[in-house]
Amino acid sequence: MAAAAMMTLDLLPIGQPARIVAVDWALLAEEEALRLQALGVDAGAKVCVAYRGIFAGRDPIALSVGRMTVALRRAHARAMRVEPIAP
Repeated sequence: MAAAAMMTLDLLPIGQPARIVAVDWALLAEEEALRLQALGVDAGAKVCVAYRGIFAGRDPIALSVGRMTVALRRAHARAMRVEPIAP
């Protein structure tokens, strides 16, 4: 897929399936990175934004990963590059 089609996870539209292409783990605290990896939020994972918070920071983001829903901060989502995939 073209690089122009890639975006960070925080910009992915609600309901749009995507694949995580890369994660900049250096942007996250070590314990946060380990928790997300343990939950399967890593390169290659298929994800979908299910919900965004409504207040100023639009935190948290509810992310569907397989049959799980994981809440993460927008700052964490910005560290993840995704490419949209067909539903």
